[in-house]
Amino acid sequence: MNFILDFACGVVGFLNWFGKWLPQLALRLLLAWEFWESGVQKYRGTNWFAEIQDKFPAPFDQIPVDVSWKLAMWTELVAPVMLVLGLGTRFAAAALLVLDVVAWWSVHAGHGYNVCDNGWKMPLLYLVLLLPLLFSGPGRLSIDHMICRRYCSHCAQ
Repeated sequence: MNFILDFACGVVGFLNWFGKWLPQLALRLLLAWEFWESGVQKYRGTNWFAEIQDKFPAPFDQIPVDVSWKLAMWTELVAPVMLVLGLGTRFAAAALLVLDVVAWWSVHAGHGYNVCDNGWKMPLLYLVLLLPLLFSGPGRLSIDHMICRRYCSHCAQ
């Protein structure tokens, strides 16, 4: 019986140690890929925000569509690079959360849940995946963690 408990505790200990390194990295890479693709599409495409500007929530409905387009595009190009590096991760996650909520409100609301109907399933998933990065940080495989360990006493572990 002790062997089984020792083995189980060893497995849990390994998973706990590994959990400090891998989950946030996986979230960062997945989200970076998804938002990067969208940013590249905007970079290569034409601005269609004029068609939906009246659906933007305040105060975004007051921003000129060319400015909104560039803000969205550059957020979707710069924030993913920040996520991959784990540099300014919480800032990048917050920026992408704002972008995601605006997209949900102006593009996906009213289309139901189904992705095939341009529904709000994907914005919901992005929102849920961004929350751990915002509240728990980027994980140990990040520049943020290295900086924090060097300069912040609460990260010295």
